[in-house]
Amino acid sequence: MKAAVVERYGPPEVLALKDVPKPSPRANEVLIRIHTTTVTATDCLIRRGEPTWSRLILGLKRPRNPILGIEMAGEVEAVGGSVRRFQPGGAVFSATMVQMSGCAEYICLPEKAGLARKPANLSYEQAAAVPDGALTALTFLRDIGKIRPGQKVLINGASGSVGSYAVQLAKHFGAEVTGVCSTANVEMVKSIGAERVIDYTRQEIPASGEYFDLIFDTVGKISFSQCKNALKPGGVYLSSAMTDFLRSALPQMIATSLSRKKVKTGASICTAERLDFLRELVEAEKIRPVIDRVYPLEQIVEAHRYVETGHKRGNVVISVQNKE
Repeated sequence: MKAAVVERYGPPEVLALKDVPKPSPRANEVLIRIHTTTVTATDCLIRRGEPTWSRLILGLKRPRNPILGIEMAGEVEAVGGSVRRFQPGGAVFSATMVQMSGCAEYICLPEKAGLARKPANLSYEQAAAVPDGALTALTFLRDIGKIRPGQKVLINGASGSVGSYAVQLAKHFGAEVTGVCSTANVEMVKSIGAERVIDYTRQEIPASGEYFDLIFDTVGKISFSQCKNALKPGGVYLSSAMTDFLRSALPQMIATSLSRKKVKTGASICTAERLDFLRELVEAEKIRPVIDRVYPLEQIVEAHRYVETGHKRGNVVISVQNKE
């Protein structure tokens, strides 16, 4: 099968399209023919081996798993003997997370992994763009931030993958949403539910006199020290950009441990139950993916180059198989 392989850490050019062995499902596994995957900021960090300490986990000189891709959508081709939840021919989507391997024609996942039926109203291209960004937004807003109806929420990076889902989920949970993005994305962020949008190229973030219950920085661009005066008593600053959090917000988290204003982070967890929750929201048209560009697998290098510009809108999708 074809796969986009990383043979050493470095720029997008270290990616190469190669033939690798097709996996075979074990008794508890599902073999999926991947239709689509994505390129995320996380994929680019892994490809570069950044931050450097992450190589202790990923592999010292190259990723132990050389096939990137942390989310995908596809069709079940075969199942192991003990699998009961899925049957050949079923359309599924998943966040493969630490296993990665989405940039390939096939993948085997355990039946009990974060794997669920694809939303009926989405194409494969759209479905692949849901798991990672939406799961991250859900984890931070609902589980870590404990978002409640009527709260005022500021979302920085509102036009990105995590941010665009955060806007929509915050609205679903009954919050009043202010999004932050560049001039080019203001109308898009309004269209997905933000009552107010701040153009960071023209206005200070947050502006003096503004107060929020939750401030969610999805891109690691505004620190807790910049935001703390804009948090209401009991307010929470959330950061899903782990490397920036460790560098700048962790000391503040310790310093404010006795304060009424809190700094929190965490990691998204992909389970079938969480994916089913998101699928129901998608099918009810409460949330939708934002797609910027779609590249064929053969243009994976160009896709990585584009994502690394830091200006993608929503999600960048990779079409692994021929068009549906």
